[in-house]
Amino acid sequence: MRRPVALTTAVVLFVEAFGVALLNWFLGVVVDRQDMSLAGLDPSAMSVSSKAGGVVFGLYFAVCGVAALLVAIRDRAPAGLWRILLISAAVVHALLGAFAAGLVGWGAFAALMVIFGLILLTLMTYDAVEGPVEEKKHEDGGGSPLTPPVAPTTP
Repeated sequence: MRRPVALTTAVVLFVEAFGVALLNWFLGVVVDRQDMSLAGLDPSAMSVSSKAGGVVFGLYFAVCGVAALLVAIRDRAPAGLWRILLISAAVVHALLGAFAAGLVGWGAFAALMVIFGLILLTLMTYDAVEGPVEEKKHEDGGGSPLTPPVAPTTP
């Protein structure tokens, strides 16, 4: 169950990366063609900043998608920078969901919470003990503190 969830998370993050970049690019084109200005700002500066913001956020979500894809391929918990990226993506989606509920509507909130849940599932399902449990030998010869020591057998 862990691997399909991580793979779904990766696909959703890649689609979101493309969608966010495309939306911001479209908004930049609209601002440029309408020759709109906000508080005296240069329309071309607003257009370029919208496009640059779309590229930056698109790349961010794409890198987070790569992190989720690596989790799915390796079937291991993310570590280091990859884990930090996935945690930051979860925080971003939680905050975007909170803002979307008031600004866009409950549909956008629900979509962002689904993505938030997928990222959390990807992070949390790999926190359990992975692989076969190897018993470490204690000084008294036992396999674990809960099992009694086993006396060596002689042939």
